[in-house]
Amino acid sequence: MPFAVADRFKLLPPYLFAEIDKKKKAAMKAGHDVINLGIGDPDTPTPRVIVEALQKAAADPATHSYALDNGDPGFRNEIASFFKRRFGVTLDPDKEIYPTIGSKEALANFAFAFVNPGEITLVPEPCYPVYRGATYFAGGVPLYMDLREENDFFPDLDAIDPRDAARAKVLWLNYPNSPTGKLATKAFFEKAVAFAKKYNIIILQDAAYTEMYFDAKAISILEIPGAKDVALELHSCSKTFSMTGWRVGWACGNADLVQGLGRMKSNVDSGIWTAIQRASTVALQNYDAIVPPLMKMYKQRRDTFCNGLNAIGWNVRPPEGTFYTWIKVPKGATSAETTTRLLEEAHIVTTPGNGFGAPGEGYIRATLTVPEERLAEAVQRIKKLKW
Repeated sequence: MPFAVADRFKLLPPYLFAEIDKKKKAAMKAGHDVINLGIGDPDTPTPRVIVEALQKAAADPATHSYALDNGDPGFRNEIASFFKRRFGVTLDPDKEIYPTIGSKEALANFAFAFVNPGEITLVPEPCYPVYRGATYFAGGVPLYMDLREENDFFPDLDAIDPRDAARAKVLWLNYPNSPTGKLATKAFFEKAVAFAKKYNIIILQDAAYTEMYFDAKAISILEIPGAKDVALELHSCSKTFSMTGWRVGWACGNADLVQGLGRMKSNVDSGIWTAIQRASTVALQNYDAIVPPLMKMYKQRRDTFCNGLNAIGWNVRPPEGTFYTWIKVPKGATSAETTTRLLEEAHIVTTPGNGFGAPGEGYIRATLTVPEERLAEAVQRIKKLKW
């Protein structure tokens, strides 16, 4: 007999990226040469030095047991060292760092750890769908903050009703931003920290893309004086080192928030395999050899794709960070119509902007996770379409 899923699922639409994957597979099954610009998964393999470190660690019987709840000490110490080098921020590896199974699970578990039923969370839109989903699953109430080009893709914190701010528990942030490609400024982070302190709100800053930037360095919110009083920041090895399938990252910042997330995680998972943590330590140690060439590659892809689209009359603001392009749809078209035509007529997979929230209507998102020549080909296919 069929069994119904829990009522909480009724609050959510189908998971956006799973639906896109279905459409991509259907087009490929029909025999089309599909250019997949839909999901942000690096097309380059994990660097060999990291793979070899995993192989070595996997052969060590000491890695065959359950991982410690708060992670391998060597990995936490290396994270602290990396953070000092990269951001100039000092972190206590025992109290202010907690390894996570990527950043996605940490986002969800964070909500369960800190959001009570009925409490408001301030959610930027367009956004990674997990922010709203985690809020709903924890019984919270999302209050949306529009990210619009006229506000440089920052939420207008001054526009939030003080009564709502007083009831809010969490302010979700994501910079560098998916899907808009915007970097945070020091001034915006300073304003966010002051806002959070005024209303006693937790900041959860999803920093999965801090190592994907082009013309200016991305910053950590923990660089802002006083940010540790209110903020937890999530980092990930997934995009930085082409390790999406490895599922490894970390939470860092306010010690109480770190420990609260850790308490939640200790009840639902048994940590990251120690061999993966050791390999991730090697990844951070080899950052200077691995990351700059990848960023150069993505910058070349960005310039080829965005310049090409602008040259044929589209309206694209080149991203400052991430490997996403946030593209205005042709005049008179909707986001869904645009993605449908691109798939059916040009065999290009993109993501409708409204799938990230209502303010995303009028945009599509395309990734830079295919070779440069395929991006150039995508431009030529799009050029042939009549709108």
